[in-house]
Amino acid sequence: MASSSTEGGDDQNFDKFYEELRKEEAEANKMTKEEQIGRLLRPGYTYRNLNPFEVLQIGPEASVDDAKKKFRRMSIMVHPDKNPDDKERAQVAFDAVKRAWTVLEGKETRAACMEIVEEATGRMKQQTEEKKRKLRISGKPVIVDEDNPIYLKKAIAIMIMKLFADLERKRMGHEDKVSRDAQKKKDDEDESQMRKEMRETWAKNWEESRQGRVDSWMTFKGKTPYGQQKAEKVKKVKKAKYSPIGFKPPKPKPEQRM
Repeated sequence: MASSSTEGGDDQNFDKFYEELRKEEAEANKMTKEEQIGRLLRPGYTYRNLNPFEVLQIGPEASVDDAKKKFRRMSIMVHPDKNPDDKERAQVAFDAVKRAWTVLEGKETRAACMEIVEEATGRMKQQTEEKKRKLRISGKPVIVDEDNPIYLKKAIAIMIMKLFADLERKRMGHEDKVSRDAQKKKDDEDESQMRKEMRETWAKNWEESRQGRVDSWMTFKGKTPYGQQKAEKVKKVKKAKYSPIGFKPPKPKPEQRM
């Protein structure tokens, strides 16, 4: 008897569940283009719109053809050309719809989304079982909110959104790390090049100032710098051998008287 009552209760829950689904679909179909744009740009939309099922307002069990039909209908509604008075917001909404369809259209990306759905469903099942276990231990009635299909559906949807958000944060964190590593590598290369140029400049300046250092040292020791000695020696040679009119003849010897 109790079993029959339970089964009847389950049938009523599922009837209510499907009625709720039909109601949601009807409300989604009745939404105006302004309401759709508002839905796709509501607070937290950056993470909400990561879930393609949420964007297109379809369940994970929907076929690719159903997703395509919903995409076509919704993309027309939120297209910037159809919303000239709200083009910027419409463009953001349209991009979200297009991205959602691209994800669900691709075989691999859709499979990845279904893995997230399965993980979310599995986690909710574990959480539900843990709640019931604690209730049994405490001697309380083993009744939880997740027994209601409508509540369970919404709970799973929230979990799916969280998993998509976690994946996005991890992806962004990975990109940031790659970007930081690339920047660090570039900074190291720039610093290495700068040090190399500094060494080359120092070596060049050192070589060019070599004679100056030698001359300074000779002056300090009280000696004529080598360069100055050489210049003076050349000057003396020129003075000895040449005159303003050319070659300087030897001086005539004085005549000797007999």
